[in-house]
Amino acid sequence: MPWALALISFLVIFALLMLVVSFGMKMIETQRKAKVGGILKTAGGNPLAPESTILIDAPSDKGKASHEFFRHIPFFASLDTQMQQSALGWTLARLFMLSAVFAGAGVFLGTRIPVPVFREFATLAFGLGLGFLPYVYIRVKRRNRLREFEEQFPEALDFLARSMRAGHAFSVSLEMLADESPDPLGMEFRRLFHEQNLGTPIDIAMRNLTERMPLIDVRFFVSAVLLQRETGGNLAEILTKLSYVIRERFRLKGQVRAVSAHGRITAMVLTILPIATMLALMVIAPGYLKSMAEDPDGKYLIIGAIVGQILGYYFMRRIINIKV
Repeated sequence: MPWALALISFLVIFALLMLVVSFGMKMIETQRKAKVGGILKTAGGNPLAPESTILIDAPSDKGKASHEFFRHIPFFASLDTQMQQSALGWTLARLFMLSAVFAGAGVFLGTRIPVPVFREFATLAFGLGLGFLPYVYIRVKRRNRLREFEEQFPEALDFLARSMRAGHAFSVSLEMLADESPDPLGMEFRRLFHEQNLGTPIDIAMRNLTERMPLIDVRFFVSAVLLQRETGGNLAEILTKLSYVIRERFRLKGQVRAVSAHGRITAMVLTILPIATMLALMVIAPGYLKSMAEDPDGKYLIIGAIVGQILGYYFMRRIINIKV
């Protein structure tokens, strides 16, 4: 029966998600015990090895147990890094719990929505689709935050160049920039200043910045600063020229987006039009698609159309996504 299969699918998904959540909570408890043990060793006269971490606010990335766990499961390491880059303050346990709640809601909606073909698989697809919504939200927040940082970055380079021309040291200029800049740029440079001010070598602190902000402009900035510290030179002049190059790249990117606007609109129309047509037919003439769904070959044609739609959207996005 459809209800029985939907209930079994929901229980399987919920059990898997709860298993992952419980495993994540166990790992968090393990790393907390390791941290307490490290503190006791330090108090007993056994100092810990110095450690530099890019996720200083992430409880899930502290301790040897969590490091080993993330090293052996790259997906969770990447997911934890993306959550830190989005600045949401979420943990893996919270993400899994939200995914479980949304997946359960998706399965419930799948049992209520009259899907004409492969209803059991459609119910499972509803659950998986809604279960991925928290991850999609993280990706959107991360993308918006990186884009905002990228827009603020040229002004930050000009600020550092003017500050050093005025006679301030590079570390003092970083502190002034962190205090005067809005987030997310102010937050990241504040973290950079605190890291190097508390004893982290400047090269490690700068590389940590590139991990938190995986942008090509930040890599140019870090390379310029580290190269200047090794070979010497006028850092203020270097940062001024780098700021000019970044602004020119933004201008070129705007021209590319203007040229590719027709392709983006075409991709959007070709993606939305079949879906809108199907929904309109389901409202105006419900029997038009029902006969096709009841036909043995028609079901596979519908599945082929859905797969073709997804592949078409993917390839159109790859074509119009021009890197600058």
